[in-house]
Amino acid sequence: MHTAAVVGTGLIGTSIALALSRSGVAVHLLDIDESAVRTAAALGAGTVDAPTETVDIAVLAVPPSTVGDVLAAQQTRALAHVYTDVASVKGRPVRDVRSLADPVNFIGGHPMAGRELSGPLAASASLFEGRSWVLTPTPATTTATLNRALEVVALCGAIPVVMDSESHDRAVALVSHAPHAVAALMAARLEHMPHDAARLAGQGLRDVTRIAGGDPELWADILAHNAPAVADVLAGLADDLLLAVAALRALATADGTVGGTDGAAHLVDLLRRGGRGRAQVPSKHGRKPSHTAPVRVLIGDRPGELARLLATVAGSGVNVEEVSIDHSPGDRSGRVELLVDQAAVLTTAQQLADQGWSVQPDTGRSLLRRP
Repeated sequence: MHTAAVVGTGLIGTSIALALSRSGVAVHLLDIDESAVRTAAALGAGTVDAPTETVDIAVLAVPPSTVGDVLAAQQTRALAHVYTDVASVKGRPVRDVRSLADPVNFIGGHPMAGRELSGPLAASASLFEGRSWVLTPTPATTTATLNRALEVVALCGAIPVVMDSESHDRAVALVSHAPHAVAALMAARLEHMPHDAARLAGQGLRDVTRIAGGDPELWADILAHNAPAVADVLAGLADDLLLAVAALRALATADGTVGGTDGAAHLVDLLRRGGRGRAQVPSKHGRKPSHTAPVRVLIGDRPGELARLLATVAGSGVNVEEVSIDHSPGDRSGRVELLVDQAAVLTTAQQLADQGWSVQPDTGRSLLRRP
């Protein structure tokens, strides 16, 4: 691949352009938003100059409702030999492509990566590294089209996953779309949060509501185009919520029962199911959380402190699966949780302690075997 075009210079489009440019691909940027496309170009994502000849591939980083129209327009001008999109819903775009454009040199795509921020300034060339990137070929998709899309995935450092569009939409309703809706609903409860409650907000609340900061118009478009699948997931969640409400109400009564059953037992069952479900979510390398454990370190609120901690860990040869930070405004210290392989927890904790870091005493506690 030598040339590419990216149509749409928001977070995802600009991140793809940055990754391709980093790999030596000449990228042409297109967007109806003049400010966004020039910002992306200034970041090094590519050029705003129109290509003088047909490029190898065009990535359509546009909302699901516009994929068919944009593809038809770009095919008419012969922008690229091959086209793909990055919309997080695949069923509707595929139907639009069949009716509005030529599906032969098009393949649906969806990189499973993003941020709670939007726009080109939030973009990163490393956004897709180690992340799944779904491709949804149809019977009309040529092998050359699939191979070119796979090349884009590889250059972005992602892991290709080939699915049909219907299976994709059902899957993302559960692992992406419904979670975003739930985060937004929880965040909406905080709109008029009392000052005293705000002062108590910690990392748990930030984790639950983090993704609620996405573009409301874009997410409304996404949810609308995957409405049946998302509604099914939310309906199941609503049933559990009603059960939790009934259990909590019952615990406030004299006998604490729900239909003759202990309300506390209902809550324990719901929480246990939540734990089992959480255990199914893989880490960045595909391993389940049960294979990893946290090392918790206190750090000072000083510039460069986190970088120094991570450099210390890197120097010990330990691979960190995930990093989370719990730091409340006004605090002079924060807590960093490093998720590492279970077998490396105690060694990592000891090495950090030897280097003068304040490792919290509960680190590795569940792994210790006391007489």
